[in-house]
Amino acid sequence: MSRERLERIERFIDANYIATGKLAGTVTQVWRRGELALNSILGLADRERKVPLAEDAIFRIYSMTKPITSVAVMMLVEECKIALDDPVSKYIPAWEKLGVYTGGFMESFQTRPPLRPMLVVDLLRHTSGLTYGFQQNTNVDAAYRRLKVGELANAGTLDEMIEKLATLPLEFSPGEAWNYSVSTDVLGYIVGKVSGTPFEVFLKERIFDPLGMVDTAFYVPEAKISRFCACYAIGALGSKVVSAKAPTLQDDPRTSPYLKPPSFVSGGGGLVSTATDYMRFAQMLLRGGELDGVRLLGPKTLALMTVNHLPGGLDLPRLSRSLFSEAAYEGVGFGLGFATTMTPANTLVPGSAGDFFWGGAASTFFWVDPHEDLIVLFLTQLLPSSAHPVRRQLRTLVYSAITESGA
Repeated sequence: MSRERLERIERFIDANYIATGKLAGTVTQVWRRGELALNSILGLADRERKVPLAEDAIFRIYSMTKPITSVAVMMLVEECKIALDDPVSKYIPAWEKLGVYTGGFMESFQTRPPLRPMLVVDLLRHTSGLTYGFQQNTNVDAAYRRLKVGELANAGTLDEMIEKLATLPLEFSPGEAWNYSVSTDVLGYIVGKVSGTPFEVFLKERIFDPLGMVDTAFYVPEAKISRFCACYAIGALGSKVVSAKAPTLQDDPRTSPYLKPPSFVSGGGGLVSTATDYMRFAQMLLRGGELDGVRLLGPKTLALMTVNHLPGGLDLPRLSRSLFSEAAYEGVGFGLGFATTMTPANTLVPGSAGDFFWGGAASTFFWVDPHEDLIVLFLTQLLPSSAHPVRRQLRTLVYSAITESGA
């Protein structure tokens, strides 16, 4: 990789995002062919207290929790404790009679039977018929908001979310469409039930501890509060209009709900992590499920996870009903926990067929490109992730720094 072009990445982010105040601070890491080619740390962790950002800063990774939960599911698939074509009602009997929305409002929903049962694979690829309340698209979304289904601030529990969902209709028959949703939270529930271990304990014992992810958890303990970043916002998650005003403090790290264990353990968006920790998780993915002698998954399982699983081999624009997700659309499909590039030319940004990625609501992002032996990780704290085109820009900058083709 070109050293001068790698340095251009830091200069670009500094001039366009840090100096302008659009982002308080950023960590950008580029890993290629066994080396950390770029480790850029810019700006502040806490703008109000003038705390400089450090490499061990702790970030809310929101939906970058989803790939971790998906790996947990596939570990149980490898143990033949779960099958991808199992009906979800096998693990949640109360969901056996879920109907598909045809009309009405929360107190008087009208439904029809689904064309087929919801399967575990539908949860992994977001073709389940579930939704998020912040989509603000349908009467079913409105019911999610009213019942606070899947909201991190919800005072309820994961079990209570499952019970609420048993009373609500699906947006569509499973497999008919792609809709960003609480599906991964449901997977966390299933992991707990199947393993006989609380979901958060399963992640710690089976993924975090083996990989040495010492700072990844569902809350920030008192001894680490000084490393916890502030989170800013210029609009609401799911909003169609992002405010043009300067970012405002959305979550103070000294008073944050993340300072104590949550009642709702969200496999879809509840984790905090660091650059070091998440890079280790991504390295495990790049290496086909193994890192430093610790194997979580077999290479064939990772290969299965990172190909497009959308029905008919279609890309997201042909199936998506989401008003909001963490993926670019054209030329992009969805696997088992990740978006994956199918046709790089259609994305209009550099990349490789088979690279896979995901992001979080506070503008965090990562991708893994096996063809180029490449990982890129970008951490910051600004809601919503649609506020700025930094992800697209970062892809362009990173690939332009590669001066020879991958293996």
